[in-house]
Amino acid sequence: MLQFVLRRIAYAVPVLLGVSVVVFALVQLSPGDVVDIMVPPEASKEVAAALRKRYGLDEPIHVQYLLWLWHLLQGDLGTSIFTGQPVASELRGALLNTLKLAIPATLLGITLGIVLGTLAAHFNGTWLDKLFSATSIAGVSLPHYWVGIVLVAIFAVVLNVLPGQGMGPDGFPTSWEHIRHLILPVITMSLIPMGVVSRLVRASVLEVIGRDFVLTLHAKGLRGRRVLLHICKNAAPPVLAIIGLQFGYLLGGSALVETVFNWPGSGNLMMLAVFRRDAPVLSATIVVLAAIFVVINIVVDVLQALIDPRIRR
Repeated sequence: MLQFVLRRIAYAVPVLLGVSVVVFALVQLSPGDVVDIMVPPEASKEVAAALRKRYGLDEPIHVQYLLWLWHLLQGDLGTSIFTGQPVASELRGALLNTLKLAIPATLLGITLGIVLGTLAAHFNGTWLDKLFSATSIAGVSLPHYWVGIVLVAIFAVVLNVLPGQGMGPDGFPTSWEHIRHLILPVITMSLIPMGVVSRLVRASVLEVIGRDFVLTLHAKGLRGRRVLLHICKNAAPPVLAIIGLQFGYLLGGSALVETVFNWPGSGNLMMLAVFRRDAPVLSATIVVLAAIFVVINIVVDVLQALIDPRIRR
């Protein structure tokens, strides 16, 4: 098992290195730079050149990349060109805010997805199967930012029972005031994981139910929970993989939902960095999110290997 874990970690190194190259190249090759925004049009070229030299923007691109990578390996994410604050502190706060949404949204989406998928497989071919499947497809098909806007219009504007903007008081969500601000964005973000997990659980459970070993279990006299336990164990590996992907997606792909609800998370930070052309913030945010995504997938692979030892081969 230790060799399997070390092998998965070794595979992650070139992936992260490739991500760093692609991210840095795309950010640097985009037209213009932050100095074009910081310096007014009437300023002299000498002022713009001095700023570019100060931030190392006048160096060749490969030198800029190697210096950025060297600092990154030392844990130095750089300084925001726009705010002058360390990128690490800005990113840490934004990630914590995103986690406040991503964790409950993932738990809600996964729970609903597993329940709906299992029920759809159990009632395969009936009207209940069609109802649960339609609910799952609706969750995947509806644009989540559009659902967020509709929820804000209904519950914040028309009914005025829940806040539609902001994250409420600072700190860990423990009070009702915190939870009120979480309800609408969490429901919005949980729809896609719910739909994806539900469809996969239904397909996996139906595929496992049709295997010979399930008939053998019934022939040996096993019933109810004991058969269901074997079915869930065999259906779990692909479901775990998709759960890991969905959690990583919520961490990095929630920019539109955070914009709708004015939530100061990592997606919102990336959007601001793009508009400000703040290359240090944008590059560091993407690389850190990619690293978290890789770590999540390594954890999922290890869990899959623990459930099904054949995966270690």
